[in-house]
Amino acid sequence: MRKIQKAVIPAAGLGTRFLPATKATPKEMLPVVDKPAIQYVVEEAAAAGLSDVLMITGRNKRALEDHFDRNYELESALTRKGDAERLVRVQESSDLATMHYVRQGDPRGLGHAVLCAAPHVGDEPFAVLLGDDLIDPRDPLLTRMTEIQAREGGSVVALMEVAPEQSHLYGCAAVEPTSEDGIVRVTGLVEKPEPGDAPSNLAVIGRYVLDPAVFAVLRETEPGRGGEIQLTDALQQLAADEKLGGPVHGVVFRGRRYDTGDRGDYLRAIVRLACEREDLGPGFRAWLRAYVASEL
Repeated sequence: MRKIQKAVIPAAGLGTRFLPATKATPKEMLPVVDKPAIQYVVEEAAAAGLSDVLMITGRNKRALEDHFDRNYELESALTRKGDAERLVRVQESSDLATMHYVRQGDPRGLGHAVLCAAPHVGDEPFAVLLGDDLIDPRDPLLTRMTEIQAREGGSVVALMEVAPEQSHLYGCAAVEPTSEDGIVRVTGLVEKPEPGDAPSNLAVIGRYVLDPAVFAVLRETEPGRGGEIQLTDALQQLAADEKLGGPVHGVVFRGRRYDTGDRGDYLRAIVRLACEREDLGPGFRAWLRAYVASEL
């Protein structure tokens, strides 16, 4: 199996849950402490050895391209001031990976966004990272997924155990155990099942390593839930018929995940990450303890 080098990051959503903040600012550029959420995702791809990143964007998303480009005026100003620390932090984003961009002209769902990557990816296996899910770098989920794909072929999805009342928020997987702890064989997928109809408590989270055969399936996939082309529906077909593109495996993730797609979880992600920072954590934790004790 060829080494996976390409990552695809769909980033064309409108971010309506964060209006009015996202009226003129892409939701992916909202800061998580002092970095935009999308930078954490690109850093994760780069740490897993994926040096070629394609971002699927849309209208009013130019800020994403600017963030990962060089800003010579700012760099020059910081150099003149002798501010080496901030200069390094500014340059980090432009040195992470080779970045490419393509627009999803018509927002027709995650499956359609992935299909937009077909000319760039070609016939290579590739990773898909959703920007709403931030995975702690101490938990190398993506590296584990690429290892499973290289060994088993086919596609690999990240799974997380969820409470039954939350299953309607995710795509849920029907699975069979394997001889390896934390690795399952996916036999079916249901996008956002009604309460009580989920095939298991294992939900798909925003990390995928996909066989390029998924493109042919997506081209034939009819719009599903919400009138959109669902990646879950294409993976369901791959899981049901291995002749289409190999098996589908799942890696059950029990590490640290920060959900920035919901306003409440976004705030919790900021608090958790700030508390763990060496430069911010001690003072912030002390303030937080005092605030909770006095106000709550």
